[in-house]
Amino acid sequence: MPFTALRPHLKPLMLLAYPVVLSQLGHVLVNVCDSVMVGQTGKVPLAAVSLGVSVNTVVMVLGLGLSMGITPLVAAADGRRDVPQLGRLLVAGVWLSAVAGVVLAAAGLLIAPLLGYLRQPTEVVALAAPWVRVLFLSLLPLMVFQGFKQFAEGLGLTRQAMYLSVMANALNALLCYVLIFGHFGAPRLGMMGAAWATLIARVLMAVFMATYVLRAARLRPYREAASHWLRPDGATLRRLVGLGSPIGVQMMFEMGAFSFSAIMIGWLGATSLAAHQIAINVASVTYMAASGIAAAATIRVGNLRGLGDAEGSRQAGFAAYLLTFLFMSSMGLLLVTFRHYIPHFYNHDAAVVAQASGLLLIAAAFQVSDGLQVVGLGALRGLQDVKVPSIVALLSYWVIALPLGYGLGFWLNLGSLGVWLGLLTGLTLVAGALLWRFRQFSRVPAAVARPAAVSAA
Repeated sequence: MPFTALRPHLKPLMLLAYPVVLSQLGHVLVNVCDSVMVGQTGKVPLAAVSLGVSVNTVVMVLGLGLSMGITPLVAAADGRRDVPQLGRLLVAGVWLSAVAGVVLAAAGLLIAPLLGYLRQPTEVVALAAPWVRVLFLSLLPLMVFQGFKQFAEGLGLTRQAMYLSVMANALNALLCYVLIFGHFGAPRLGMMGAAWATLIARVLMAVFMATYVLRAARLRPYREAASHWLRPDGATLRRLVGLGSPIGVQMMFEMGAFSFSAIMIGWLGATSLAAHQIAINVASVTYMAASGIAAAATIRVGNLRGLGDAEGSRQAGFAAYLLTFLFMSSMGLLLVTFRHYIPHFYNHDAAVVAQASGLLLIAAAFQVSDGLQVVGLGALRGLQDVKVPSIVALLSYWVIALPLGYGLGFWLNLGSLGVWLGLLTGLTLVAGALLWRFRQFSRVPAAVARPAAVSAA
């Protein structure tokens, strides 16, 4: 597609994307802060954070994906100026997210005792289990935040969540500093201080995001249309579940592959697991930035589709692809340049730093693939196409990437490098398959595609 066709979409996408990027970064910067500060206390606590984050992330992304079904439906309804439907989506979206948060938070009580069965170093499991329990509790306020946030973002109101994420991350960093190291008269809690800091920050995020949506004057028409807060519309709720569930499952397949790779690397010992945590932590920052562009693509593609502008919707998707390619290529070059310096921010153990530097080189190689696959998912969500991407993720990560990584890592004795090469292969396959899918599906006229997409949801 010629650049002249994409140019009109670049500025609207960037205006939507930059607040979402900062907001999305909020999720991962919590883990970055935890890892950097906990890493100063030793490689075993850092390895324990890696194990805890790996387990928590698999469950967390299921909830995040479920809530992401709100945004494309809100964007499409906003494109049609369907205020009654937007009221129903507000109520159903908040209900769905809150109930999911309760279930996910309770899951931590069941999962923590099972960590010992993952064949991780004993000292790592001992530190990770209580940390996981508290981190899972924070999923309840996080999901409440998501319910209100995804509704606002579907309307193109992305800055509010950005401001809250920046504030919450500043608070989390301060609380980590105070509680991990025992400053200002606070108890010295070690790595548990990071878990409590995350819980407190996420509670405040939920309170402030809910306050904005429930009180902002510009959202009054939708609140007035949402007349039955205690009784969500059943059809709307089912539609959200139908659209959000495949998104959550797809994200669970992807993040589950990364989490299981961490478990495999844990079989190599605490040093390898700590190095993996550094590299995956850095890669997750750039990934969430690309994820913000993907969220903007969902909004823009969904809104234009709702207006019946199939060609504009297609152009917006490819414009998002272009932005992501340029951004992630730049990030890959930065990782190559600074791969020997970045690990020192986390830990000073020579063996950990050496392994992390090697993994960052592979992370640099999969920047473009990682970015293109997530923006492909975002563009397809705007078309309400979610089931096929889930199948693609299942096959690419669990049938190809993980077995290949295990073979390279343990049969060919490449260790953690082999596991990461398997992940690189999976990401590249997903990126290629989703690009092809978007090219094909976006050609269908909006009036034809919409009923098919709804039935698929």
